[in-house]
Amino acid sequence: MDLFDTVLNFVVPPASLVMLAFSWPALCFISGLEWLYNQFHGEIMEDKVVIITGASSGIGEQIAYEYAKRRAQLVLVARRDTRLRGIAENARFLGAKHVLIIAADVVKEEDCRRFINETINIYGRVDHLVNTVSLGHTFSFEEVTDTSVFPQLLDINFWGNVYPTYVALPFLRQTHGKVIVNASVESWLPLPRMSLYAAAKAALVNFYETLRLEVRDEVGITIATHGWIVSEMSRGKFMVDEGAEMQWKEEREVQASGGPVEDFARLIVAGACRGDPYVKYPSWYDIFLLYRVFAPNILNWTFRMILPTHGTRRTSLVGTGRPISSEGRNNGRNFTKETSW
Repeated sequence: MDLFDTVLNFVVPPASLVMLAFSWPALCFISGLEWLYNQFHGEIMEDKVVIITGASSGIGEQIAYEYAKRRAQLVLVARRDTRLRGIAENARFLGAKHVLIIAADVVKEEDCRRFINETINIYGRVDHLVNTVSLGHTFSFEEVTDTSVFPQLLDINFWGNVYPTYVALPFLRQTHGKVIVNASVESWLPLPRMSLYAAAKAALVNFYETLRLEVRDEVGITIATHGWIVSEMSRGKFMVDEGAEMQWKEEREVQASGGPVEDFARLIVAGACRGDPYVKYPSWYDIFLLYRVFAPNILNWTFRMILPTHGTRRTSLVGTGRPISSEGRNNGRNFTKETSW
């Protein structure tokens, strides 16, 4: 077996590259035809039922407005429904046929069953499930002494997407519906101070890639990824939940990628209606894939040069179990106990 694998190690890579080089023009031509066809034959969302989790802020809120413009019927889900009321009014003004708001915690399976069943009882169907719940952190892994932060991050970023999908999947099969996932470039391009977030997003993307193979053409899956710049880590809206500093990715990731959150939301909804398997914002981040596969050392050296590893601390100590000075509490950051996932 070792000899067999050794032979394949030498034969398969160059043979695959040669095959890809010859087939690349045909693949590009076919992809272009599919893109052109989908531009004129996208899904009409009028009167379709769309469930959006994490809809009380950021990307989730803007996605709700994009579906509202397409005259869909919306089900907005977040832990607290107070902020959803204003968003529901805005969505109705933009054209949503009907808006239902439900307070639920997506990391609890029973809550997911409740809002999915309530949607079915009222509308009788589910056409799109949009999972936008996403929570980042700003601490280095070795600084943490309070490990209760770990399961919370993984619950929100992974199970907070899996549970709604698990419950809604039978109903999505009935309508040949779609699942839309808010992922991140960190799923394959991990960077410092985002170790747990990157791990959760990598697990999430691999879960949906596998699910895509299992459901085949019965349910569409659109994975949306976006990039960011590490200098934006100290900006945006911060939230403190049960002693751990958390940062809502929706607020900072789009600043870092160079465009407003509305642009990313518009791309996600348009891509989902076309049936695109992936939505990337911005797409130039894909170039790093080549470096990761063919020149990983260059990528590592580059990150070490451009990412700070010493000097002024940019990582908050909130949630690490270490004392915080009064100066550290008043360095311009905004902390609040409120969360909206």
